[in-house]
Amino acid sequence: YEGGDADKKYRGALRNIQNHINAVGAENMDIKVVLHGNGLGVLKNAKSNDKLKGQVVSLKSQNVKFNVCNNTLKGRKINYEQDLLEVFPEDIVPSGVAELSHLQQMGYTYIKP
Repeated sequence: YEGGDADKKYRGALRNIQNHINAVGAENMDIKVVLHGNGLGVLKNAKSNDKLKGQVVSLKSQNVKFNVCNNTLKGRKINYEQDLLEVFPEDIVPSGVAELSHLQQMGYTYIKP
């Protein structure tokens, strides 16, 4: 999945992911959400929005991985430890766009809600 770029889209995208899990079962899939550009806003806004935070935390508890673009972090001077919800060094990828391409080459399906 690619992260949306506005609060309403964030919540909609997270609902789509949860619906996907509900239909197939978390144990039957490997979901990665690649966040780049304005998509990082989902984890930034989740720090202060309890509903959004709850959605993100719930998805993470179901083994959904959120990958964050290092190019966006650097370009926008975002401190992932302070500015984003629950991002760790292993969540950061060099380039969000390159990661999307890499995952597709590995057989992942690209879904943009």
